[in-house]
Amino acid sequence: MAPALAPAALFGLLIGSFLNVVAWRLPRGESLVKPRSHCTGCGTTVRAVDNVPLLSWALLRGRCRGCGERISARYPAVEALTAVLYVAVVAARWDDVLQIVLGLVLVTFLVPIAVIDLDHRIIPNKLTGPAAVLAIALGLALEPSFVPEKLVAGLAAGGFFFVAAVLKPNGMGMGDVKLAGVLGLYLGRAVAPAIFTGLILGVVAGAAIIARLGATAGRKTAVPFGPFLAVGALVALFAGDGLVDSYLDRF
Repeated sequence: MAPALAPAALFGLLIGSFLNVVAWRLPRGESLVKPRSHCTGCGTTVRAVDNVPLLSWALLRGRCRGCGERISARYPAVEALTAVLYVAVVAARWDDVLQIVLGLVLVTFLVPIAVIDLDHRIIPNKLTGPAAVLAIALGLALEPSFVPEKLVAGLAAGGFFFVAAVLKPNGMGMGDVKLAGVLGLYLGRAVAPAIFTGLILGVVAGAAIIARLGATAGRKTAVPFGPFLAVGALVALFAGDGLVDSYLDRF
């Protein structure tokens, strides 16, 4: 297992660098491949030597080589987070090819979804759609017997959030509904603790906002739910089956 962790970390850094591009360009309707990465301040194309994950940002001290404009620390943070998650998935699922593949793909989609939702309060169909298709395709290719469970979980999770969105349109968006369905396709029965964790985190965040701003202003403050679902999905990815088994053993 250990020899596989270094390649997982390196691959995670490279993918994380690309996910920064996705998170910036996708909600703006820009191409993900053209033009090449460039400074948002002066427009100068970023040279290959200045585009090495983590290292280049550190050597440049977080500033553009051309104009000196500050480069957000989010870029290396996303790269590092993706690398850590890739390593965690491989370490936790090293003996199960299907779970490794599904885990890596899920992480790859969750990172930009969370970042975009934080910035723009949207979860793009261009991410949830391909994520859903890949989940089914990978399941059919690697372990067809698991596909029915994941389809049921996806329908149940998406249906639960759809009802919530219909009953309270201002509290839940359709992007959250689609994301919940996608999580079911990847996590199967473990989507239950993912949703529960996301809801708990949302309630805690809402309570903190109300405590800080007051009840009237706090209730009017829009809080993106996608990042909470993403955290819940990560909890479920690494501990969801154990949590479900522990719950079922009590009854």
